[in-house]
Amino acid sequence: MTNMLKPFRKLDQSNKTKKSRSLLIGSIVAVIIALTPLIFYSYKFFPSGSTLDLYFYTYESKYQLSIITVMWLFMAKFVPLVLLALWFFTCKHWWYHVLLIPIAMYVFQVVSLIYEDRFIDEVEILWLLPIMIVIIPFVYFIRLKLFDKHVLGIDLEAMDRELKAYKEKELKEKDRLQKDEMAKEKLS
Repeated sequence: MTNMLKPFRKLDQSNKTKKSRSLLIGSIVAVIIALTPLIFYSYKFFPSGSTLDLYFYTYESKYQLSIITVMWLFMAKFVPLVLLALWFFTCKHWWYHVLLIPIAMYVFQVVSLIYEDRFIDEVEILWLLPIMIVIIPFVYFIRLKLFDKHVLGIDLEAMDRELKAYKEKELKEKDRLQKDEMAKEKLS
């Protein structure tokens, strides 16, 4: 009797493992979300001058007047980026790919703030257009497939199978007609 229950024990253990992993990931996500105000207001701990000396790197802001301003701008872009990334990786809706557009926008803004040291939010839309051109039709195509299947009841896979069967039947009929013609030609 115990030998018969071994596969079920393995299933039970894998369910426990999945549940504990899900609980761990959910806890990490919840802690990160709860800490976002602290992460955002950490800009107040940076120096007010235009230079930031770290052990391995010295950052000098030429456009902004103080490091606090730079870090305020950075945190204003970084915190929403983190929250959108968490939403993207935990979202179970069909449209979650659209979140890549604002994620890309915030990434471009953070990168331009760090590396270009200029007024941000000027040309990022030009970098976003190619991403939008790819993602928006992709999401719309997914929406169309879901709409056809769930609202209109059109099963595209079933239609493909029917078309394939029809083509095979047509090819068989064509082969049969060719064989009949060949047989008539041999008789005449």
